[in-house]
Amino acid sequence: MTEPELQEQRAQKWRLDGNAVQTLEQARAFLDDVGFCLFYPERTLPAVPTLLGAFAGSANGLPDVRRSFSDPRVQQATDLMVRLLRERIAYEVYLSPDVSLIVAAQVFPFFYALLSDRNPKGLPKVRALGTKISPLAVLVFESIQKHGPLSKGRLRELVTREPSDAALDRALNELWAILKITRVDYNQNDGSFWDVLYRWSPDVVKEGLDISAPEAVTALLSKFLETTIAATQDEIENFFSQFTSRSKVREAVNALQAAREISFVVVGTKTLICLAPAVEPRGQARV
Repeated sequence: MTEPELQEQRAQKWRLDGNAVQTLEQARAFLDDVGFCLFYPERTLPAVPTLLGAFAGSANGLPDVRRSFSDPRVQQATDLMVRLLRERIAYEVYLSPDVSLIVAAQVFPFFYALLSDRNPKGLPKVRALGTKISPLAVLVFESIQKHGPLSKGRLRELVTREPSDAALDRALNELWAILKITRVDYNQNDGSFWDVLYRWSPDVVKEGLDISAPEAVTALLSKFLETTIAATQDEIENFFSQFTSRSKVREAVNALQAAREISFVVVGTKTLICLAPAVEPRGQARV
């Protein structure tokens, strides 16, 4: 495989070859195919497809989040994303204050297995990185649990001390990062609406609780390689280090290698990891 061949295969899978995603059904098919994607291009995650790129049908001239306001495609793609969330076709996984991962419904339980505190109805105690949840985040969770779905404006009325926008955003992000809550709707007047995940999608939560963390890492790693076509060890670890330790990622790579489910390919000067080609059953004639 050459670098141009790799980029051509990615462009086809990521819908950057002119085969644009414009309708809800096309968006569902795209997301089911890739498993998860970003909304905007993210410089630190070049091996992950984007919904904005799929909507545009091209990678040319795509804005990042800081330059999004002047691009009319952003609002149209946002409307499409909101429809995916409303219909529970997709869910979001928090990465940073400006970045989330849009995840297909059938893949999301594996992220839940990795990121949740596995106590969906209980008060949150520990954040994704092991530090304690802030008191404000606990109040926000209790308010959403009792009154949700809620907008940020309504939350401000329900929690004490009338927190600032920044403080309320931090509290929401703390809860979102461990999938205690999820964004379920959006409009220009009220902004985002949030609900507790176990009420919004009880079947997804139940499925995620039955998946072990090692099983989740292995499944998501396989999907990542299917979507990226091929990736370096650094690209793999850079992506998954946001959800689990690098050592566990390496263990998953080693397990897939031992099972002969991955192989290695040289592209230019780099060694990339890809899914191993399917083995034809013995005695079956080639078509």
